Amino acid sequence: MKNEKIAFTIEEASEYTGIGRNTMRNLVEWKKLPVLKVGRKVLVKTDMLEKFMAMNEGRNLRDRTDVKAVTRNTQT
Repeated sequence: MKNEKIAFTIEEASEYTGIGRNTMRNLVEWKKLPVLKVGRKVLVKTDMLEKFMAMNEGRNLRDRTDVKAVTRNTQT
């Protein structure tokens, strides 16, 4: 069984991707990256983070209008 994380905190996601913490927080605030909030802690699922990185390759992540939002298709 793998011992890999399925979600990162903002700081861990920043370290994992090389994206600055403030930029990562902006992406969450702009609703470009879906998160799970547990109390004050914000978690980014690794699969969504990887999908986000693939979709936004070559884009300026500091420009809100240039960033593509990642969404999870949910069925209820």
